[in-house]
Amino acid sequence: MSSAISTDPATMVIFGGSGDLSKRKLVPALFELHREKQLPPTTAIVGYARTGESDETYRAEMKAALAEFARKKPVEEAEWTSFASRLFFFRGDLTIPKNFTDLKARLGAIEKERGLPGNRLFYLAIPPSSIGVVVKNLGQAGFVYRVDGPWSRVIVEKPFGRDLQTARALNEELSQVFAERQIFRIDHYLGKETTQNILVLRLGNGIFEPLWNRRYVDHVQITVAESIGVENRGKFYEEAGVLRDIIQNHVLQLLCLVAMEPPVAFDPDAVRDEKVKVLRSIQPQSGEEILRDSVRGQYGPGAVDGKTVVGYRAEKDVNPMSLRETYAAWKVQIENWRWAGVPFYLRAGKRLQKRVTEIAIQFKTPPIALFRQVGVLRQEPNALVLRIQPDEGIALKFGAKVPGPVTKIDPVTMDFRYSEFFGASQPEAYERLLMDAIHGDSTLFARRDEVEAAWEHVTPLLDVWRDNPPLDHPNYEAGTWGPDASVALLARDGRRWRRP
Repeated sequence: MSSAISTDPATMVIFGGSGDLSKRKLVPALFELHREKQLPPTTAIVGYARTGESDETYRAEMKAALAEFARKKPVEEAEWTSFASRLFFFRGDLTIPKNFTDLKARLGAIEKERGLPGNRLFYLAIPPSSIGVVVKNLGQAGFVYRVDGPWSRVIVEKPFGRDLQTARALNEELSQVFAERQIFRIDHYLGKETTQNILVLRLGNGIFEPLWNRRYVDHVQITVAESIGVENRGKFYEEAGVLRDIIQNHVLQLLCLVAMEPPVAFDPDAVRDEKVKVLRSIQPQSGEEILRDSVRGQYGPGAVDGKTVVGYRAEKDVNPMSLRETYAAWKVQIENWRWAGVPFYLRAGKRLQKRVTEIAIQFKTPPIALFRQVGVLRQEPNALVLRIQPDEGIALKFGAKVPGPVTKIDPVTMDFRYSEFFGASQPEAYERLLMDAIHGDSTLFARRDEVEAAWEHVTPLLDVWRDNPPLDHPNYEAGTWGPDASVALLARDGRRWRRP
């Protein structure tokens, strides 16, 4: 939650510099920062990849990527030319130590030519299996200053491990070379404007914070729904599944922001201390409770947006008898003074009816005895809905009397949309997060204990699911809102999922 801060010139090295993430997100985000004059003029960007020829060919490759993925089009030639002067290429293998000593010499030459002080940001846009060897090679080549010298930082993409054991091992590999303050574990959901606005909404408005507790809130729903399938990520999904891919990181991060206590300051450690407290307050579940309070799903054939689509088992690189989940719902309880007795219902899935990420705070229904006398037998509960994507905004649903002689109460909605109020083109999450990493502000990044605390709850779920394989996959049709068992999960409590 940083305010404007002066930025030191730096060299950014992107390992995986020609990969999909670099083309779709990282280089377009850096280009927007350049276009908005948020990067110091001398800052350099070096793409590290196994294949490629020269600075010129790399620049041509990134120019083509910007033509497709830049946030604001068209890309003016003068803007591209000035940005291209920042771009450099280094061909190397992630596993060969000599390539890293050669990289160090190349960076030294670039920094001397551009008058850079030697500050370096390393972005690991690479498979998780390669992180350990890259970090080790960076350390052995003398890139990292833990105390004195120019600053050195590393950004690590999710997933942060596959379970608690591998997460701890990954954190240990990172800590052998980098101090914790130098490690930035990135979750792009935390860079979205509505996500950042959760704390402002709660703590900066006197009408909401007094209601943000078990006395007034009936339950909370967090939904991350995607209409797309696994696309070309079949191999990854066969290893991960939606629980690892979305719930362990994105959804639990949103849960923490909704449920945390007010921090003493918008300081990185103060904010993350409160998030860790939430994770440590989640009620542990026995194997029987996990089977009762969680649901797995896998999409079969169906129709999305009027187009027929195949089931998960027919996707590329997917086992035709796969039991991997593409949908998960989970009921959790936070056992602290603020939230005891308030269930949090979490769900995420592929090939659902529409793409939407939202947090819905549903309030308790007031007594309606007064209105029953005039024929009102049921009243819709009030709800505060924070839409994270695609149409970022905040909606408040409340009851109002329908005009006329008969007393009838209907739900109405006040709807705030970022695009209408602040303009259509909002900064992408990666733009904000890259600037925060360059500033050294880790507020919106995950800390080691935060990652491990999340895995402490997700790993037992994975273990129970592994030991109790599903018998009904696929169990929901593409283009629906998931399996029937998910509906039953809430119906058992007398509740129902929202239809976004």
